[in-house]
Amino acid sequence: MSAVPSVSNSITVRLEVPAGGSSVSGLTTAVEQAGGSITALDVTASGHERLRIDVTCAARDTAHAEELVEVMRRVPGVVIGKVSDRVFLAHIGGKIAMNSKRPIRNRDDLSLVYTPGVARVSMALARNPDDARRLTIKRNSVAVITDGSAVLGLGNVGPYAALPVMEGKAALFKRFGDIDAWPLCLDTQDTDEIVAVVKAVAPGFAGINLEDISAPRCFEIEARLRKELDIPVFHDDQHGTAIVVLAALFNALRVVEKPLADVRIVMSGAGAAGTAIIKLLLAAGARNLVAADIDGVVHAGRPGIVGELAWIAAHTNEVGFHGTLKEAIVGADVFIGVSAPDVLTGEDVAKMADRSIVFALANPDPEVDPAEAARHAAVVATGRSDFPNQINNVLAFPGVFRGLLDAQSKNVTTSMMVAAAHALAGVVKDEELNAAYITPSVFHSDLHTTVAAAVRTAAGGPAELPKDTEVE
Repeated sequence: MSAVPSVSNSITVRLEVPAGGSSVSGLTTAVEQAGGSITALDVTASGHERLRIDVTCAARDTAHAEELVEVMRRVPGVVIGKVSDRVFLAHIGGKIAMNSKRPIRNRDDLSLVYTPGVARVSMALARNPDDARRLTIKRNSVAVITDGSAVLGLGNVGPYAALPVMEGKAALFKRFGDIDAWPLCLDTQDTDEIVAVVKAVAPGFAGINLEDISAPRCFEIEARLRKELDIPVFHDDQHGTAIVVLAALFNALRVVEKPLADVRIVMSGAGAAGTAIIKLLLAAGARNLVAADIDGVVHAGRPGIVGELAWIAAHTNEVGFHGTLKEAIVGADVFIGVSAPDVLTGEDVAKMADRSIVFALANPDPEVDPAEAARHAAVVATGRSDFPNQINNVLAFPGVFRGLLDAQSKNVTTSMMVAAAHALAGVVKDEELNAAYITPSVFHSDLHTTVAAAVRTAAGGPAELPKDTEVE
């Protein structure tokens, strides 16, 4: 599947062309013929003889961007100057910053926000630590924690390479949930050390968002932290993905008019995300579910079934099916993939039940070509932004944490996550729902507040917040 030009591979080329003539039109034609997409063309200086122009264009990938520069260089009269990668420009100096909420204009302000006035607040918190949620940033703070062992689709790239991703996550927390999130990239991949570090920094936060930690360590780290901390611990790669998948499935089933309890679901992938999806689907009422990994369908008699695979084997595949993914998918109503590219073909999808649903979520290349799948399935979703029905964690985690923080929750439960999925699905109204629109836009005005309200209620918080959003 060939990629299309994207802003994620966007460049700005500063160049000069002769004033007048056909150089500018030659530029645009050359870029378009080479498969690029010009998104802006700005004249930054003009003289009698020459024009200086900034040409911004989208490419398929880095190599294609370099090709577009060479194509422009070959246009008669063009002189190439500086070439800027817009993604790297957007990351210079980082993407987030800390800002003071209180002015410090004079000695009087200084005495209020720092010494000597702050000592009174410190002593009050020493007497009653629970007041930290009311009197400090803890009330609205989440730690975004990673060890860099499973970053996006890049693998084990370490804490420095993970930092821009965690910064981006923090920026999304602020933009969509008005939550102050802080990226903490740990220079250790030892489970005991990670647990110890998170426990040590936890007093400053009202929630912990674990991110991009490889399986199976992520299961143990989350379980131990949930047991030992009095704030919610949420591994977004597991539970954020599961919430959005469940919400999307609720709506896809509305489109095809099939009840969740009656459909046969086949999963590809039994790692962190796959396991969480399976658990949430079962909690929501799914009954007939088969999971497969690289070694085939998971069943109790298969060699090497330990840990989370043993749980999956005990709670799925009630009929004891043995075989491959391709064999399991025959007659299935729903396919959900969180595994690897090209494990299925359009012909495999054609063997599914009538009005089937395909969620091929491997990124950047799905388990089956979406265009091929759409020839046979009624509803197709991917994890990509260049196809309809993108299943993306950002639809869930800002609202989920907003609800947890507003309820001053000490944990996050399965019932809260199911409530979040129902709320997310409900943002798409009956009159809007169709096969190409089962998930709302992340920019939908009601999305995150709706999810937050559902989680807050499920966590035992107030149905509505005071205007200042303070929960006493």
